[in-house]
Amino acid sequence: MVYIEAPSPERGLGRPAAGGTGPKEKEEETMTRRSIAAAALAAAVSASGAIPGSSDGRAEELPERLRPAYESIRPMDPYEICRTLSSPRFHGRLTGHEGYTEAAKWAAGCFERWGLATVDPESGYLQPYPSPYTIVDEAELALVLGAPGAPPRERALALGSEFLPLLYTASGDLAAPLVFAGWGISAPELGYDDYAAIDARGKLVLCFRGTPDRENKAFTEYDHHRRRTATAREKGAVGLVYVYPEVNAHPNGDWLDGFVGAMIDDSAADTLLAGEGHTSASLRSALAEEKRPRSFHLSSSARYRVSSRHVPDGEGYNVVGWIEGSDPALRRECIVVGGHFDHCGRHAGLLFPGANDNASGSAVVMEIAEAFSRLAERPKRSVVFVLFGGEEQGLIGSTWFAEHLPPQFARVDAMFNFDMNGEGDGTNYGCTVEPPGFLETIKNADRFVGTLRRQWPIREVGVRSSDYAPFFQNGAACAAFFSNGPHLHYHETGDTIYRINPDILADVARIGFLAAHAWADR
Repeated sequence: MVYIEAPSPERGLGRPAAGGTGPKEKEEETMTRRSIAAAALAAAVSASGAIPGSSDGRAEELPERLRPAYESIRPMDPYEICRTLSSPRFHGRLTGHEGYTEAAKWAAGCFERWGLATVDPESGYLQPYPSPYTIVDEAELALVLGAPGAPPRERALALGSEFLPLLYTASGDLAAPLVFAGWGISAPELGYDDYAAIDARGKLVLCFRGTPDRENKAFTEYDHHRRRTATAREKGAVGLVYVYPEVNAHPNGDWLDGFVGAMIDDSAADTLLAGEGHTSASLRSALAEEKRPRSFHLSSSARYRVSSRHVPDGEGYNVVGWIEGSDPALRRECIVVGGHFDHCGRHAGLLFPGANDNASGSAVVMEIAEAFSRLAERPKRSVVFVLFGGEEQGLIGSTWFAEHLPPQFARVDAMFNFDMNGEGDGTNYGCTVEPPGFLETIKNADRFVGTLRRQWPIREVGVRSSDYAPFFQNGAACAAFFSNGPHLHYHETGDTIYRINPDILADVARIGFLAAHAWADR
């Protein structure tokens, strides 16, 4: 996923206004339906407050028409889906790569077995879109440490632990001096320029991810990998080297011919910076506190050899299945239940399995889809299940779906997003503050499950948002679920099935099923 940092509720972030309203009678009818959705699940819970799915829960408290589908959600079912998707068979599911395509076809086969409808008579369950991608075959990075009066000393960095190539790097074999450029931002119109005091021509730019002022939203566009690498290229640099506390894989950027990219960890950066009297921690702190550039030329350099293959005409797929709503007047409104299907792939001999991010969320979406397929009575609105590609490359699949809505649907009424649902002991979630009744529907669903922990309001989207973002921007109600876990191996080779908790997968699927059904049936 693109990591979500939950904003604190007191920050008061603004949400774009929804579209125009209809007649007063229509508004009152809509409000009534929203109230019914919030009340429907609450009415089904007995005074004892027992929670089905927990050790003392009683599933018999559910309405009879929901019980068989709800009880079909069992921990090992989504766990086995997660195991399959994160196996070496699918090569880390990088969108555009054949491993991703094979995984998408496998998921489409599941949708077909469950009897979900297709959205296109030609492509079936697969919604194609352009998806360029890059595969890194080899990478070696060494620091050439310089000090006054001493011969240069070379230190090779360990691939996977001390450095990783950026997964959109071009090929290159170079030795180049280094310059430190703070946040790597040149925004003179905002009174800030990390490049003003340095000459980046022919050099590797060393920088952090982030902005000089997190509260100033004008800087947000500068925090994209694409913008930062393009800026370095415009300043004449031959490459960009990020400094992160720990290295992790990043395919979210543009391939630029002749321009290389890498990431090193704080420890490696501290080795470079020691000769300048700095550490990565001291520079981060100074940049954050002073909110002004601290750029300088380093006495050390680097040797970087990387071999990659760029595929400009790659094709990605969203995997889409749906059940038609039962109400002729409402069935063209749809509820999207989705999560991203892709991860970071296999590069330089390293497999990034993406079990938690996001085979887990994909498994939850698929489990919810199968549960809906077991319903004898369909909800009033249509429910669409989408496994998005291209999230790791910048929300490409979800944006494509939102902008190319299949003709069966007039609009997306709400979107339930599932991302990183496999670790921990409960579920955190974000939720739009509008429309009325939406948050209450989710909370009432949790009275059956008891998995929800922390909640925050979704009032805006940013650089690190997940696949709910394009739907939110179009005015849909949105909820984003991720597990209350440590997520220790984010975009690392250690994100394997062995860290996944089957019980939390089932709990997230249960609350997703109940909440999506209640909102679709209001």
